[in-house]
Amino acid sequence: MRVTQSMLSNNMLRNLTTNYNKMGKLNEQLTSQKKVSRPSDDPVVAMRGLAYRTQVDKVEQYQRNLGEVNNWLDSSDDALDKVGAAMHRAKELVTNMANTGAMTDGDREKIRAELDQLRQQIQDTANTKVGDKYLFSGTKTGTALFGDFDNDGKKRYPTDAEIGKGFTSDVNIDVFDGVQLNVNSKAAKMFKDIDGIFDKLKDTSTDTDAMIGEIDAMMDTVLTERADLGARQNRAELMNNRLESQAGIAKKQMSQNEDIDIEKVITELITQESVNRAALSAGARIIQPSLVDFLR
Repeated sequence: MRVTQSMLSNNMLRNLTTNYNKMGKLNEQLTSQKKVSRPSDDPVVAMRGLAYRTQVDKVEQYQRNLGEVNNWLDSSDDALDKVGAAMHRAKELVTNMANTGAMTDGDREKIRAELDQLRQQIQDTANTKVGDKYLFSGTKTGTALFGDFDNDGKKRYPTDAEIGKGFTSDVNIDVFDGVQLNVNSKAAKMFKDIDGIFDKLKDTSTDTDAMIGEIDAMMDTVLTERADLGARQNRAELMNNRLESQAGIAKKQMSQNEDIDIEKVITELITQESVNRAALSAGARIIQPSLVDFLR
């Protein structure tokens, strides 16, 4: 086959173009720090990257869910702590009321006024919200446990039938594949019983000694609820540790799949530059001087 000057020139230009494309690709990798910028660069790496990125996104979503879990549990625990403090104060007041030797009827009326304030405080606590959701209303998160005042001037709370349906239902949040954490305290009945105790204390003929016993029993119930919340807070902490580990593993896998080895890419780029210079030098010899060059 006869090799012409035109063929030599075209081959040289094609080879130079190939060299520039390789240098351009290496420069792109150094700029983005990624092995591929489009699926056609390496379909296998691109597909694996999608899978790893999906895993990272999923773990991050579970971490956000766990933040919501902690918000529910911490807020519920804080609310029950306030209820326990109010019940402790109520017990002190009722104990004073039981002192028949030192207390006058006027003193007892003042105590009942403070007890009424404690009752309202506990009702407000029962309606604690996280965002726009009521904490102690089970799955009826849009309904306050203690609603508007009824015709008798008492705040309306759910009936036993209503409490048995939604107000004591579990509110669960996904924190991992197939793993849910229960975040709500099913304390609707407890709040109703506490309200019943304060209702009895309004009656002047109520046996205060018996009421002290009921308050003690209710304080134990509050502590039991808090213990249950504490156990779930510990479980949430363990899940947080697990998710942090999973996030680290997923990001490491994604990095190993997609990220470049900077030293290797820089070395390849320097090598490619040397190859390009050699190609340019060879091309200068291949392209013969024109007739005009000879005539100068």
